[in-house]
Amino acid sequence: MKKQVSAILTAGMAASLLVGCGGGSTSTAPAESTSTAASTEAAAPAESTEAGQAADITLWTYPIGKWGDSESVDALLADFNAQYPDIHVTVEYLDYTNGDDQVNTAIEGGSAPDLVMEGPERLVANWGAKGLMVDLSDLWTDDQKADISASVESACKDSSGAYYEFPLCMTAHCMAINKTVFEAADAMQYVDAENHTWTTDNFLKAVQAVYDSGKTDVGAIYCSGQGGDQGTRAIINNMYGGTFTDAAHTKYTADSAENVKAIETLHNQDGINFDASINGGEEITLFRNGTLQMAFCWNIAQQTNSDNSAAGTTNNGDDILFMAFPTESGDPALCGGIWGFGIFDNGDENKIAASKTFINFMANSDETAKAVKTSTYFSVKNSLSDLYADDEVMNEYQKLMPYLGDYYQVTPGWAEARTAWWNMLQQVGEGADVTTAVTEFCTTANAAAAG
Repeated sequence: MKKQVSAILTAGMAASLLVGCGGGSTSTAPAESTSTAASTEAAAPAESTEAGQAADITLWTYPIGKWGDSESVDALLADFNAQYPDIHVTVEYLDYTNGDDQVNTAIEGGSAPDLVMEGPERLVANWGAKGLMVDLSDLWTDDQKADISASVESACKDSSGAYYEFPLCMTAHCMAINKTVFEAADAMQYVDAENHTWTTDNFLKAVQAVYDSGKTDVGAIYCSGQGGDQGTRAIINNMYGGTFTDAAHTKYTADSAENVKAIETLHNQDGINFDASINGGEEITLFRNGTLQMAFCWNIAQQTNSDNSAAGTTNNGDDILFMAFPTESGDPALCGGIWGFGIFDNGDENKIAASKTFINFMANSDETAKAVKTSTYFSVKNSLSDLYADDEVMNEYQKLMPYLGDYYQVTPGWAEARTAWWNMLQQVGEGADVTTAVTEFCTTANAAAAG
C-alpha cells in the first residue's frame, strides 16, 4: 500500500484534522499546545539541512497509532511538502505480522527503505548493530539531549556510541481491570484507583475475590506467540521485584528467585490460567467481550480505542480502569514503548540528507505536536509534556509515565529471547517445573546474546 506525495502540494493544502486515538479509534485530538521552548530548540537542527534539496525517499512505518493510517500520514506529508516541495516521500505501511520479513527481504535485495519508523529494538539493537543504519549523532544536539530523558536517549544509542534512532513518541504499557466486575465482587478495596497502583498481596486478594464471585476466568498468561509479550514479562518481573536482563543489557536474568516465585504464584492462583491458545491481541478481545476480567496487554491506545466498544468500556458497557502492574512496594517498573525514525545507509548522501530533513520536520519543529498526536502516544520531549492538557483521559494516563522502567529490549539476542519466553510459559502451563523451564529460557536467550 503506497501513497505518493506530489511535489506541487502547496501550503494551502496543509491544513488537516488529526485523529487522536490509536488502534483504529476515531476520536478527535485536542487542540495543539506546542511549547515555545520546543519550537526554539528545533530551529537550529532543521536549518542545518539544505531547504531546497530535491530527492525521492521512501518511508516504511509500523502501525504506531495513526502512523499506520494513510489518511493521517498524508495530512502530515502535506504539511511537510508545503515547506519542502522537492522532497517526495513514498510511504509503505507495515504490520507486526509480516513487517520484519518485508524489511529483511528488502535489505537482502539491496532495496531497503530510506526511512523506517519503529523502536530501538529494531532500529538500534537489530539493524543498527548490523551496521545497516546511518549514525544520527548530528541530530542529537545538546539542546535535544537536554529536552529528552537520559533513559530514552540511551535506548536510541548503540554500545559503540552511534545514535541509530531519533525518537518522536513513547508510552508506558500497563494492565487493566473490569472495574464494574471488581466493584460487584468487593475487590476494589484492594485497588488504589486514584494512583492506578496496587501491591502484589492486594492484587492476589482481588483476583481471588473476583474468582469467588463466580468469574472463574479472571486473567490469562497468554503464550501462543510473542504478540503482547511485554505484558507477561511485566506482571512476572514486577510482582516480587525481578528483572528480565542485567542493567548493562548484556545478559538475561529472568531465572532469578523473584521471577520463579512470581510464575509459581500465578500458576497456583485461582482465576489465572496459562493459555497457549491466545496472544496479547486475542487476550484484549476476550477482556473486552467480558470473558476475562483483566488484561495484561494494555496501554493508552487500547484505553481510547472505540472500535469494539465505547472508549474506556467493555462490550458490556462495564468501565475499564487502567492499572500499573502490582509490586510488593507499590512502586512499579513499567515496560515502555519508544518510537522514532532511523535511516538505512543506502549509499546516497542526498537521500540521507533529505531523510534527516524529514526527521527534523516531524520531531524537531513546530509540527512535532501534530506528529506526536498522530501516534496517539506521548512526546519524548519534556517541553511537550502539556500536549494533552485538555484531554482528561490522556492527562490521567500520564500518571503512569513516571513509572517507566528500564528499556531492556535492546539486549542482544532479543528476537531469540522473545521466542524462548513464550515457549517457556507454555511449558509451565503444561506442568513443567518452573525453575527448570526458566533456567532453560535463560540458557537459550544468553546463548543468542553471546552470539
